[in-house]
Amino acid sequence: MKLAAHDFGGDGPPHLLLHGAGGAMSAWDSVAPQLNGRCVAVDLRGHGQSPDGPWEWDAVLDDLEATTVQFGLTNPIVVGHSLGGILAGMWARRHSDCPAAVSLDGHRAAATDPANYVRYERLEADLAELDAIFAAQQEMITRPNREITGVWRTSAEFADALPVFAAVTAPFLLVLATKNLPVPPNLVPLLDAHRAGLRRDLPLVCPNVRVHEIDATHGMVSEQPAEVAAIVNDFTRRAAA
Repeated sequence: MKLAAHDFGGDGPPHLLLHGAGGAMSAWDSVAPQLNGRCVAVDLRGHGQSPDGPWEWDAVLDDLEATTVQFGLTNPIVVGHSLGGILAGMWARRHSDCPAAVSLDGHRAAATDPANYVRYERLEADLAELDAIFAAQQEMITRPNREITGVWRTSAEFADALPVFAAVTAPFLLVLATKNLPVPPNLVPLLDAHRAGLRRDLPLVCPNVRVHEIDATHGMVSEQPAEVAAIVNDFTRRAAA
């Protein structure tokens, strides 16, 4: 599958930039010019200007392989946001010689396994409410299509990418948001419990992963592009050294 892509240019090591679910390559317009290297952003299959196709993780990674060949990106640094961050981990797992990979708040879907949360009294009811909110949001969009979003909802990797990250041997950074996206006030403690579960589990499941917390929501790429770029640049510089 041929993906739509944009080459931002730049000098230095190649960077492949992967947007989040429902996003597009334009998400990187403010971040890419501030990264230390040549940056190419893509529209994942089923997103933006790229064609539709069945969502299979290996097939999506193959799409990205073809993109790196097309643009001459030899062994790129891979930076992904949300869904793209999960893919960044899968790419680094596939490519042990990857110079660096960064996941910007791509880790676990919120309305999934109760074990991902710290002790929480209203867990079952609040998870159901949060899941209903996500489902309603998906009904309002046309891309990606319901076939793709349906795969995500049943995918173990989308539900919890920590086992993927644990298998990565390349330098890997997870940038964790410390603020919640807007939700009904009664669900704020649920999202806090989800983040607490990540903080609890990451050192145990993924001791190989460096974690950096940022004072932003899940929308960090658009909220704080300069700080996100600085974090990525610092990590890739240290990885190269």
